[in-house]
Amino acid sequence: MAFPEPKPRAPELPQKLLKTLDCGQGAVRAVRFNVDGNYCLTCGSDKTLKLWNPLRGTLLRTYSGHGYEVLDAAGSFDNSSLCSGGGDKAVVLWDVASGQVVRKFRGHAGKVNTVQFNEEATVILSGSIDSSIRCWDCRSRRPEPVQTLDEARDGVSSVKVSDHEVLSGSVDGRVRRYDLRMGQLFSDYVGSPITCTCFSRDGQCILVSSLDSTLRLLDKDTGELLGEYTGHKNEEYKLDCSLSERDTHVVSCSENGKVFFWDLVEGSLTLVLPVGRSVVQSLAFHPHEPCLLTTIGGSVQCWREETYEPEGAAG
Repeated sequence: MAFPEPKPRAPELPQKLLKTLDCGQGAVRAVRFNVDGNYCLTCGSDKTLKLWNPLRGTLLRTYSGHGYEVLDAAGSFDNSSLCSGGGDKAVVLWDVASGQVVRKFRGHAGKVNTVQFNEEATVILSGSIDSSIRCWDCRSRRPEPVQTLDEARDGVSSVKVSDHEVLSGSVDGRVRRYDLRMGQLFSDYVGSPITCTCFSRDGQCILVSSLDSTLRLLDKDTGELLGEYTGHKNEEYKLDCSLSERDTHVVSCSENGKVFFWDLVEGSLTLVLPVGRSVVQSLAFHPHEPCLLTTIGGSVQCWREETYEPEGAAG
């Protein structure tokens, strides 16, 4: 006799405030998890980058070397390096352990909105308001980029990298996907300035947020519109969006102090998380667990699911 398969557990959404980090670095422009989700980076308007254990609320290291506010950062796959970009037009490669600047790449004509490592952390990709994406070789001493992608007609707001693809969003309202294996460029027009793009965890879809207060889910290969998500407010700021760790929910910042969760398939609004009174500018979703980081003003909030018990808690 065959028993029916057990139903998969319903996804739990992070809605319990576990910790608030007072970052002490002016306004926090971005928060990013590292590759395994054990640590996070905060980018400050005071020119610093900080590394934290968000669940414990402990500051591990401060990185100083930018000449202006830091706007984005990313960690390498082996946690040995960081890259960051900012208002000083520079892209900086850091050694995590020593806190020292390894390289400073200059070449962008405007502030650097977004940075990413490739999978092997041999190349940093940076997107700027100068409408270009530049690819910097971490190992070479050459000062110029190894490649420049300049198809965007306005500032590049978002860059994401998979093993063979580069995904970018631009203020010109287009999502561009560069297939590095095929040497091809695919472009989809959304019609409103794009603030954030990301791949779904399964790599099949692309999530795009834009300044018409709408998120769109596109089929990566065909560009077909699979879903639209509305209810939040995004009309003037560059805000983050994400998918939950199991691709069940779409998550977005909002300019009214909240974070919104929608059911990916149904498109229905599932949860509105009240974070504070001003713009929730950045968020990061844990790679494997229902854990969310949000930023408002100078602080970062760490959210977990209702049933979460911190290690060492009674019970």
